[in-house]
Amino acid sequence: MRLSDLLENGAVTSIGETEITSITDDTRKVQKGSLFVCIKGNSFDGHDAAAEMLEKGAAAVVCQRDLGLGEKQIIVDNTRFFYGKLCSAWFGHPERKLKMLGVTGTNGKTTTTSVIKHILMTTGHKTGLVGTIQNEIGDQVLHTDNTTPMTYDFMALLDKMVKAGCEYVVMEVSSFGLVQNRIGASWFRTAVFTNLTQDHLDYHKDMEDYYQAKKMLFDICDTAIINIDDDYGSRLFGEVSCEKKSFSIKQNADFYADGIKIKSTGSSFWFCSGGKSHLVKTRIPGLFNVSNLTAAIAVCLREGLSFEAILGAIENYNGVKGRCEVIPTGRDFTVICDYAHTPDAIENVLRSVREYTAGRLICLFGCGGNRDAAKRPKMAQAAAKYAHRLIVTSDNPRNEDPELIIKDILVGLEGTDVPYDVVTDRREAIYHALKIAEKDDIIVLAGKGHEDYQILAGNEHIHFDEREVVAEGLKLL
Repeated sequence: MRLSDLLENGAVTSIGETEITSITDDTRKVQKGSLFVCIKGNSFDGHDAAAEMLEKGAAAVVCQRDLGLGEKQIIVDNTRFFYGKLCSAWFGHPERKLKMLGVTGTNGKTTTTSVIKHILMTTGHKTGLVGTIQNEIGDQVLHTDNTTPMTYDFMALLDKMVKAGCEYVVMEVSSFGLVQNRIGASWFRTAVFTNLTQDHLDYHKDMEDYYQAKKMLFDICDTAIINIDDDYGSRLFGEVSCEKKSFSIKQNADFYADGIKIKSTGSSFWFCSGGKSHLVKTRIPGLFNVSNLTAAIAVCLREGLSFEAILGAIENYNGVKGRCEVIPTGRDFTVICDYAHTPDAIENVLRSVREYTAGRLICLFGCGGNRDAAKRPKMAQAAAKYAHRLIVTSDNPRNEDPELIIKDILVGLEGTDVPYDVVTDRREAIYHALKIAEKDDIIVLAGKGHEDYQILAGNEHIHFDEREVVAEGLKLL
């Protein structure tokens, strides 16, 4: 592709006829004819390697300041943003050929996007999905390392979706993806805000910074669908300038749920909008999932789908792996696996499960290493609100000492009377939970969800699937 075509008048250069063989922001991927984009990261600044990349064979470099490289440098205001536009152009703007639907927030993104995709696919609309657990092109499942893929990878994925005949793409839009301009020149028909609670404060300096990152999505969408039950959602609803619709499970809104009934086998509620009500029956339990479903239904209605088609699809939806997932035991107690790894998420899942727990609610949880330490005691406080017994253990310790992480967690249990056990090894902790479980008890394994690994010191990933661990533990009883 010619450099002038790739730039699309977004920058000025005297070497516009130069043929570009590839684009990258990774020094390891530069080859003869590459366009290298200088991006400043946390530990490395691409500008420092610009001259070396030209010596390596790069045709030109894109930078934010004059590097003294003459006609081989293209100076722009923001290289991260510009790289997104370059990647969009390199793949022929796949984002313009897809109907894009985005969901952002701390909790609920995975379930909401999964439900939307299921409804669209069930009603005959081939759909791609970009998410935390995996990426999907129709029924094809692809591995993912990030909730929002890196810029080039994201556009490459959208290009595959276009070539596979997808009409829609539904994606979880992370704060990282927004701040780091990973989504290129994407524009969303509809964007959903689920909620905002403490998370990622190891990256964002405070909750206001985190909120402003999420808010960026609503500058690049036609319509916003916002949860006004959430304090930040209520604030966002008053601040966005695009077309907006509210949703709620607690109050009147443009779309709201009423007459909610929660059971261990699922839920039912009346979806209300425009003076009309429709009965929704679902196999996925939990009050928080009623909120997720309400948002998903609202999105699909905005896309012109009929209530009959939407409700029929929801009745046949079995839920998301690792999201309030019941692990079969064949015993007289229940084991639930959930990804809850923030104070709000753990409180939501336990509050919901507590409603249909006939015996004791036992919660096993830990906190990740090298992540926001301030939320550790808050996780404990949230768990203590609803659990009858706690088992504090390890999650993904990474390069931190698991014992010190647990010490931080236990601060949150000071002054509470909830009995707890500390079992640092997560496998042994699960075995312990199974041993102490009695008839009608429910064990909630919080934090890992869909993950089938643990991250230990030195970023070592070991295989660890809680479904397998539960099966192993049951054999030991």
